[in-house]
Amino acid sequence: MYGPQKRSEAAHLLATGVSLSDVSRSLGIGRSTIRDWSSSAPVRGCPAPHAPTRAYAALLGFYLGDGCISRNGRAYSLRISCDAKFPGIIADVEACIEAVHPDRRTYRVSAPGCVVVQSYWQYWPCLFPQHGPGRKHERTLVMEPWQQAIVDDYPAAFLRGLFHSDGCRVNNGTTRPVQGVLKRYEYPRWQFTNESADIMKWCGQALDRTDVAWRQTNRRTLSVSTRAGVARLDELIGVKP
Repeated sequence: MYGPQKRSEAAHLLATGVSLSDVSRSLGIGRSTIRDWSSSAPVRGCPAPHAPTRAYAALLGFYLGDGCISRNGRAYSLRISCDAKFPGIIADVEACIEAVHPDRRTYRVSAPGCVVVQSYWQYWPCLFPQHGPGRKHERTLVMEPWQQAIVDDYPAAFLRGLFHSDGCRVNNGTTRPVQGVLKRYEYPRWQFTNESADIMKWCGQALDRTDVAWRQTNRRTLSVSTRAGVARLDELIGVKP
């Protein structure tokens, strides 16, 4: 009768200390059903993200940008692919995973041009319900209410994960005549590129929430190119370390 989204919401509320009765009233689901869910292994094993939730917001961005979850025996493997040229980002991903679930080790796997940071755990799909068969951009993605609440609280961390995975900061140039002489001007620009319309939408919403001006240049790319916008985004997420 009730889908996995309702179970996930109930599990999150219970894990944060909300009483059985309050969860029942909040979700409009009978106490007996909530009690049955809370006593079953799959729901009891779907914990809320560990504090600090800022780390979860960033890890969600990294996962949506360059992450995947795959079955590995009895557990699941969370894998985040990082450009080998940015050791600071690799360390950031490791720190986020360890903060979200400190009882699990992280591993680095080298591949041509990249380093994959991965961690094994049975319940990674609970924390990243966007996981599913096929590529992210080939299916509809939905942000769970508890995820949206975290992203609303920590939009800068979410943007850091997105832009440090699927974004880049580049210098654009233009040539203009000044008193009859052509002069070249360069200015920085942040760009975020992703094939998923849902992820693009979430990125734009987080930029709006942090007062960063942006525009969508094509179906799969949005750009932050005003001087104030670039400076603001630099302040929020830092350059790629």
